[in-house]
Amino acid sequence: MVDMSGILDVLLEQERELQFNRFDSELAWRLGSWIVSKARKEGLPIAVDIAMGERCLFHWSSNGATLDNEAWIARKKRSVMRFGHASYYLGRTLAHLNQTAAEKHFVDEADYAFHGGCFPIAVRGTGIVGTLTISGLKQEEDHDLAVQALSWMLRKQDSVRRLV
Repeated sequence: MVDMSGILDVLLEQERELQFNRFDSELAWRLGSWIVSKARKEGLPIAVDIAMGERCLFHWSSNGATLDNEAWIARKKRSVMRFGHASYYLGRTLAHLNQTAAEKHFVDEADYAFHGGCFPIAVRGTGIVGTLTISGLKQEEDHDLAVQALSWMLRKQDSVRRLV
């Protein structure tokens, strides 16, 4: 098992590696469709959201997803857009510091979620332009599914380190 600082290093490495040269609604559709195909094949009870800023480019919920997943998506997205890192990285950082979100960031956890599943969509030379968010599995599995999808999209399946 990797220690916490090692986990944080891998998460930051994923953020550096999984960046696009450009991102638009067509790429969002292809990315979302890949996730839907995998979810259907594996019977995953998830909801998926891909957004550029506040604009929803793709959204899907499986038959096993619930309304709670929609709330988790909104809270995870809010965290990533405000703090500029994957929600799993933000949560693992809080755990490493032994602090709550309220203590570290002065935010209400009713509005923000620091649990895995939301990954920043970044464009090289521009920065974060949106989010890919998955909800419905364990937080590390939500995060890993996002990493798998982005790795597939960017053709980096063999080079991006995963935690699961």
